[in-house]
Amino acid sequence: MSEYQNIFTAVQVRGHLEYGPPLPAGDSPRAGKPYFEYWLGKVGNAQLGPTYLGVIGTLSIALGVAAIVIIGLNMWASVGWDPIEFVRQLFWLALEPPPAEYGLQVFIPLNEGGWWLITGFLLTLSIILWWVRMYRRARQLEVGTHVAWAFASAIWLFLVLGFLRPLLMGSWSEAVPFGIFPHLDWTTAFSLRYGNLHYNPFHCLAIVFLYGSVLLFAMHAATILAVARYGGDREVEQITDRGTASERAALFWRWTMGFNATMESIHRWAWWFAVLTPLTGGIGILLTGTVVDNWYLWGIKHGIVAPLPDVFPGVVDPALSGGGQ
Repeated sequence: MSEYQNIFTAVQVRGHLEYGPPLPAGDSPRAGKPYFEYWLGKVGNAQLGPTYLGVIGTLSIALGVAAIVIIGLNMWASVGWDPIEFVRQLFWLALEPPPAEYGLQVFIPLNEGGWWLITGFLLTLSIILWWVRMYRRARQLEVGTHVAWAFASAIWLFLVLGFLRPLLMGSWSEAVPFGIFPHLDWTTAFSLRYGNLHYNPFHCLAIVFLYGSVLLFAMHAATILAVARYGGDREVEQITDRGTASERAALFWRWTMGFNATMESIHRWAWWFAVLTPLTGGIGILLTGTVVDNWYLWGIKHGIVAPLPDVFPGVVDPALSGGGQ
């Protein structure tokens, strides 16, 4: 009796080693000989490699590693090169941007923000080169460039926080520090400084798309797992040749929600929701301090925020009434 196998059964997902289509003339060769790895086969396809880096990918990794090393060495130096303190305080250590008095100067003393500028330049270049690598690999494989453009949406938010908004504000000090908790502290201070970012409509949209994408992915993943016994995880086949898995999935959502996405359209829904999260969030950050100085007052003015209640009416500051000592 035949039995359908998936990643939850005893049989691992394995096939012939895949090398991919031939590379164009002049392209760098792929790195590494592919092989099967048992533990990878426990959660997905067991093949590891080959990897294509090429000149652009190698340069991207080198620049990224250089940026991380600079951040790490600055954090280590901030605790007196004590390895124990470095590990203990790692989540609280930071590489801070230059102070406000330097404005948008490029040549800044290293210990007063110069290292931050160098790191930002290297990291930005690394990320952009990685995007170019993604785009070129997709084109070479003759597949869609959806992953590259989704990554570009995240790069947009990264550039807004560390480059575009500081440029419009006229100071590198407006940028985010490199660090785990310090960048979260920056976010809190940023929200308080500009009247509570939660009243920023683009921030609201970003949260809607964030929670929405989580919900969509969870709903889709649950549906496919529910019909995996009928081959539902072979989604490409189900798109072109609907079988019992997609039919049952569609019926389930029609019966419970009245509507269902298709095997293909659910991925477009999820892609757009995820991409719009950093896209709208970046717009909200870019408008803060440049167009709107206080989102709470902006919300009151446009009728989307209720003013604070007058809890203690009639109380006058003694210093203003002349009654102070």
